[in-house]
Amino acid sequence: MSTHDLTLISHPLCPFVQRSAIILLEKNVPFGRVNVDLSAKPDWFLALSPTGKVPLLKVRRADGEDAIIFESMVICEYLNETQDGDSMYADDALERARQRAWIEFSTSMLGNAWQFLNATDQAIADSKRAVFREQLERIESELSSGPYFSGTRFSMVDAVYAPVFRYFSIIDASVSEAIFEGLPQVSAWKAALAKRESVKAAVSSDYAELFQNHLRQHSAILAA
Repeated sequence: MSTHDLTLISHPLCPFVQRSAIILLEKNVPFGRVNVDLSAKPDWFLALSPTGKVPLLKVRRADGEDAIIFESMVICEYLNETQDGDSMYADDALERARQRAWIEFSTSMLGNAWQFLNATDQAIADSKRAVFREQLERIESELSSGPYFSGTRFSMVDAVYAPVFRYFSIIDASVSEAIFEGLPQVSAWKAALAKRESVKAAVSSDYAELFQNHLRQHSAILAA
């Protein structure tokens, strides 16, 4: 599959894959990438993935055998523990706890964003948009100096939120601007993440086109 010691088993649109890719890129680790068609999952993939989901990280061990790690945050934690470079968490235990709590918060937020983006029913779109906006308002009050979540240092929290914010640079600008209106800290954070090299390189160059095609195929309201 790959000549690298680390292979990220992936899907081009999966935001959870992007988290792992961002950490690999931040750590400057060479890695292979294998994309899987999740609408027709190959047998080899189903044999490796207990959940049938991506990402998986295939790790070549010293004895030549491969280990498989699943779940995006577990992969990110493993990379943070085993690869060179600065930790993706704060040195202070209380700040680390705060970072991990807001990473946990992102799961619900990503779900609401995804349901809003993919909604085919206006009532569902409006409901999910409202909940997502409320969650952004919560984060707004948490942010301070920037440009990143914990100030000047790019952290695991940034790697986790960047894929969520990426969607809103692709959809109709008037829709996105209305959602982020009146949230200067979140908007500045979103802009800073979009400029980060690891965030840009975590997806293919045709990501925006692929995502727009996905919305069209699913007859999402936002595809119109």
